[in-house]
Amino acid sequence: MQKYFCFLSLLLLVAGIGTTPVTKASDSLKVISTAGIRAEEENAGLKLPPGFVALKVAENVGRARHIAVTAQGDIYVKLMGRVAEGKGILRLRDTNGDGKAEEITGLGNYGGTGLVINNGYLYASSDAEVFRYQLNDKGEVINPSQPEKIITGLINRRQHESKSVTLDKLGNIYVNIGAFSNSCQEQDRTPGSKGRMPCPVLDSAGGIWQFRADKLNQTYGDGIRYATGLRNVVGLDWNNQSDQLYVMQHGRDDLHRLFPDVYSEQDNAEIPAETMYALNKGDDAGWPYIYYDPAQHKKILAPEYGGDGKKEAGKDAIDPAVVFPAHLAPNALLFYTGDQFPAKYKNGAFVAFHGSWNRAPLPQEGYSVAFVPFENGKPTGKWEIFADGFSGLEVVTGTRGAQHRPSGLAQGPDGSLYVSDDQKGTIYRIIYKGK
Repeated sequence: MQKYFCFLSLLLLVAGIGTTPVTKASDSLKVISTAGIRAEEENAGLKLPPGFVALKVAENVGRARHIAVTAQGDIYVKLMGRVAEGKGILRLRDTNGDGKAEEITGLGNYGGTGLVINNGYLYASSDAEVFRYQLNDKGEVINPSQPEKIITGLINRRQHESKSVTLDKLGNIYVNIGAFSNSCQEQDRTPGSKGRMPCPVLDSAGGIWQFRADKLNQTYGDGIRYATGLRNVVGLDWNNQSDQLYVMQHGRDDLHRLFPDVYSEQDNAEIPAETMYALNKGDDAGWPYIYYDPAQHKKILAPEYGGDGKKEAGKDAIDPAVVFPAHLAPNALLFYTGDQFPAKYKNGAFVAFHGSWNRAPLPQEGYSVAFVPFENGKPTGKWEIFADGFSGLEVVTGTRGAQHRPSGLAQGPDGSLYVSDDQKGTIYRIIYKGK
């Protein structure tokens, strides 16, 4: 019956016929449908593969970071930076089935990035703590003013401070604790400064920590350093097919500025790669001692530790699962498990690229959503740009020139893909209409 409704919805969308939301008699919950939803002119400014359409669910909501969608179709949005009381997390609700959010309410008094729905709870992070809110059978937070504090006292040194989260099937929650350093120099981001050996940052940051999702007031002592050698992970997701954690790392900056005798401006723009890793407990990705060169397809010794741009290192460090161009800033990772999109997308990975700032003198790049095909829980084939045009410009030259910057990804109950933008606070919805 469910497949029948999905098929009928697609037919109605193609025909341009509107319908009211279907109600499930057993529990009075709205079954989300694409029927009656029309794409905006030029797909809300996005460039998409044939058969896909897009619309803006909401605009100007604030610095929208990670997002989550309930089974009823409500969208929760985590806002970054300073927020007003009751506005750290927004709930967007489409009240008439047209795909737009007519009702926007808020909760929480802290900014941050991480947000995920799991097993009846909404998990949200500030830059130093992780909270959870119980949801009722309508997908609404039961007690918005009294969340449970799951993890407290996480490092926040105002550099790579965001705490992204995801959960596995066993009740564990994984938290990124970004390195409060670019490359662990004796003097951070100072030309010619040597790297500290061993890097003391790795004792408390620069990796992924594992905690229990149902235990209150945990600190570092209650957590497990699940993986290390990761400079900063903003996008992460649990792959249910391989039962494994996947993460997206932000690569290091300033190779030319810090070591101009070794790296040209062109080198700086193209090195190092942004990298996707498949992690197991105890893995080390090699930061700060190495980086991955996408042209040489090798792990290269960092110049802070005696590297010359060619010397290989990191024999014991894991290899990336997928390699992307430098400085694209991957801010979200989502494994697509829906049925709305064509079969090629099933169980594949979407990556939201926030966009670069230090590729000068070359144009800045990114500001897009990429897709990586997967089979049996492993990446296969080449990655591709799925949604582009967020920047609103043919060429982005300034560091803040883009009009929109993708930051969060979420899958709706009907299989739609939602994308957040933390530049102008736009929430996009991408739907497969059919060719």
